[in-house]
Amino acid sequence: MSTASNSRTILLIGASRGLGYAMAVEFLKKGWNVLGTVRGGTTRTLLHDLADEYPGRVEIEVLDICEQGQLAALKQRLSGRTFDILFVNAGTTNRDPTQTIGEVSTEDFMHVMLTNALSPMRVVETLEPHVSPTGMIGVMSSGQGSVSNNESGQREVYRGSKAALNMFMRSFAARHAESSRSMVLMAPGWVRTELGGPEGRLSIEESVPNLVNVLLSKQGTSGLQYLDYLGRTVPW
Repeated sequence: MSTASNSRTILLIGASRGLGYAMAVEFLKKGWNVLGTVRGGTTRTLLHDLADEYPGRVEIEVLDICEQGQLAALKQRLSGRTFDILFVNAGTTNRDPTQTIGEVSTEDFMHVMLTNALSPMRVVETLEPHVSPTGMIGVMSSGQGSVSNNESGQREVYRGSKAALNMFMRSFAARHAESSRSMVLMAPGWVRTELGGPEGRLSIEESVPNLVNVLLSKQGTSGLQYLDYLGRTVPW
């Protein structure tokens, strides 16, 4: 397959498997180039196979978003580069998602909050200078991060972490109110992945192509939106 050197490029954080990998596939199909990150430098991932399939169009960098030193090193390696989209895909949950907030261990709580809320925002804050002034910054949130829609409880720590992520992203958007960039918090739906589990209502194929289309349709629209994979506004 020929190199698309003049294509637009997405910096996709967390692209080795699941939703992130599926997003990389979809952007490549649409003619974009992908710089995707994986955790750890020795294990071959699906993204490495994708790089073989699309020679010259996929770059791979190593990043564990919870490691600030790795993030600083990545920023240095990206010096002088500009991307059309920065999208941060990250998600985890506690070992027993059925636990209430009063039952969860401090260790599990800290891990989920670090991975789902603090670390994605550190990535945004650190790498946003590498996004085109008219580009897009996107973060994978969840419909379970909606405070208004929480009428059933359950998965309390996960919900809280995504609600925190949404609030931090609103603060970021408020501080960059004069920016021309599009900013999107994306809710992919309940997808059958390692995180979503086997009972998810959607397959990756039902979620991700629509999700990518929504992102591309919002290019050029300044300000922050909280959207689902069909482009519907999710209540805060």
